[in-house]
Amino acid sequence: MSHAQHPVEILRFNTCGSVDDGKSTLIGRLLYDSKSLMEDQIEALERSADITGGGRINLANLTDGLRAEREQGITIDVAYRYFATPKRKFIVADTPGHVQYTRNMVTGASTANLSIVLADARQGVIEQTRRHIYIGALLGIPHLVIAVNKMDLVNWDKERFLEIRDEIEDFLPKLDVFRDVKFMPISALEGDNVVFASKNTPWFEGPTLLAHLETVHIASDWNLDAFRFPVQWVNRPNRPNDVNFHDFRGLSGQIAGGIVQKNQEVVVLPLGIKTTIKDIWTCDGSLTEAFCPQSVTICLAHDIDVSRGDMIVGARNLPGYSANLRAQVCWMQTRPLQANKKYLLKQTTQTVQAAVTSLESRINFDSFEPEPAPPQLGINDIGIIHLRTAKPIVFDGYKTNRLTGSFILIESGTNATAGAGMLLPPLEPAKPEYSDFAI
Repeated sequence: MSHAQHPVEILRFNTCGSVDDGKSTLIGRLLYDSKSLMEDQIEALERSADITGGGRINLANLTDGLRAEREQGITIDVAYRYFATPKRKFIVADTPGHVQYTRNMVTGASTANLSIVLADARQGVIEQTRRHIYIGALLGIPHLVIAVNKMDLVNWDKERFLEIRDEIEDFLPKLDVFRDVKFMPISALEGDNVVFASKNTPWFEGPTLLAHLETVHIASDWNLDAFRFPVQWVNRPNRPNDVNFHDFRGLSGQIAGGIVQKNQEVVVLPLGIKTTIKDIWTCDGSLTEAFCPQSVTICLAHDIDVSRGDMIVGARNLPGYSANLRAQVCWMQTRPLQANKKYLLKQTTQTVQAAVTSLESRINFDSFEPEPAPPQLGINDIGIIHLRTAKPIVFDGYKTNRLTGSFILIESGTNATAGAGMLLPPLEPAKPEYSDFAI
């Protein structure tokens, strides 16, 4: 049986919430109760229990690996953990809660299918809760779980749970993105409703957190409508003695959207030349079709000059092609973003020079309303900016395709990532220059 037909589903999710809402403890509880830990990890936890937890296992230590994190009891960097159950594999990003680490949260959530936002049952909905839900919406995460944690500290009060749910449901329509939102009363410390259903919430009829993670439908999260293939490298094996590979020339990369089939008509951008797909290769051999997010090598019917940074797209549903871009950006650097500054912009497999032409607005996290024409964007600010690139780029709006609609801005002197951006939809699709293949 070929792996390509039945890839194991991987659910990527992130946890976010304010400081001390119990994110790291929740991930520790998931790993511990789903039996996803090695014996040596359990022994280390039990040894540290006597030092930190008064004889109780400190589950947060499973993800808080940095010494400073353990000493202060906070999460500073994004920690990734991998675990699996018989139904699914999981990649989880534990992201920090402090406002000053908004940029880390954006990093951890940028590839997630699902976001778990923790709210402390005692504190209720605070600015950080709203900020994290907003960023999840901004990043186009399709599935959201609001985990009302520390329910044991409010005596499993159903009214308190419903109060928090109603407050969040009031502002969710403003964000207009999540297709799927679940609310769950949990105690990460005690394990209620995380892996095992709780006797303390007879009034809650939903699944446990792990049961929801195992069954949430993610197959349709990828954009399968419009074929997008950013070329990563030109694959020339140069094997003179092998008949099959004597003059093999393939284009390798990861499919960033849609489905591709043999003999399908495609357009090579920015050249604008039409051709067809001759063959699709993976490590399993030749395929008749492949789909996002598989990594493949594609052979075209005609020898066209294609190189890294070009994009092969389906002949229908063409992307945008422009040097004037409008984007939402999360600023990640202490030096503020101001108009007329120049950066390197990396999008899919290419990097181009870009200048910020103007700052359109900055988001106010209290009201979710945009403040027009800010003088600058400071660290962790999110706003809409206008950019001009040194040469036009091929792109989609971020909401249409998270892979071809995202970019980072890099400071050219230090190579530091200065900001993460989400492109707004193009004003018009690309216009291929050649209607037929031209020699």
